[in-house]
Amino acid sequence: MKYYYVRHLTRFVYSGDVSESLMETRMHPRSDSHQRCLTFSLAVSPRCRVFSYRDHLGNQIHHFDIPGEHNQLLIVAESLIEQQPLMDLSQMSMPSAWEHLDALVRGHDYWEMLLPSEFAKPTPALQNLAAMLNVTRRDDPLALVVEINRRLFEYIRYVPRSTRVDSPIDRAIESQEGVCQDYAHIMTALLRYVGIPCRYVSGYLYESDSERDRSSSGATHAWVEVLLPHLGWVGFDPTNNLMARERHIRTAIGRDYADVPPTHGIYRGQCESELYVAVKVDAFDEAPEVDREMPIPEDWSVIIERAQAPVPPASPLLEIQMQQQQ
Repeated sequence: MKYYYVRHLTRFVYSGDVSESLMETRMHPRSDSHQRCLTFSLAVSPRCRVFSYRDHLGNQIHHFDIPGEHNQLLIVAESLIEQQPLMDLSQMSMPSAWEHLDALVRGHDYWEMLLPSEFAKPTPALQNLAAMLNVTRRDDPLALVVEINRRLFEYIRYVPRSTRVDSPIDRAIESQEGVCQDYAHIMTALLRYVGIPCRYVSGYLYESDSERDRSSSGATHAWVEVLLPHLGWVGFDPTNNLMARERHIRTAIGRDYADVPPTHGIYRGQCESELYVAVKVDAFDEAPEVDREMPIPEDWSVIIERAQAPVPPASPLLEIQMQQQQ
């Protein structure tokens, strides 16, 4: 068993006063059979009342409205997560699994994870990539997913900020460069193309001293979960050619990034905005004593400087969800 403590800081800085900010956040880690969120807190400055609800996929969403004038918005989410060890399934053989998978789909409601979505569409570029990677119904579903996970890792170079948060998958396919959300969107589209239900996962990846991950340790992460017969939803991380295990901390699931941005909102005002993001994940062998009112560490000023570069200037009353997953 492993414990992870996550700090996720988001700061919107405006060039002048804005009169109102409305925001949704998806930063609350999920609780399921192998992951439990033991504590969670969300601090917002300027201070305001925060509400929450759970959507139809079980994601915990917090939302708030700041009606007074302000020139910056600071959001700090802190959580303690318990992770159970997971089996390594990569070498399992699943004879007749395609028939079992089709029966599973016919008998249950998985259609929204099979249909094209905003960032996971079967474009001509994707169909050409599917042909090049021989993405067809062969072997068994698990073996095919493991192979696609590896082939995307080899085909696409991981280049931070090479795409935007709203870039179509064609850009990463054609340039062979992208970040984790591009890998996740492409893999999602490829698997749906052959009838395997697949969903996008937003969360965090703990980077240990013994692991050399491509993805940035100072940002949120993204990977996919695939529905497999007899196994249920199984996570795969094509950015790092991994099966999702204890180091992968899940916050939200959806059809693609459009369903699960860490922040999504608007502001009212005639000014420009800049976004800064910093993420810090610490691991423990035993559950730490956590003060729910822990202050932001002073060394975060250094972390913020290394965090994601500001997004391009925003226009008045513009969506401010642009928190790219690296």
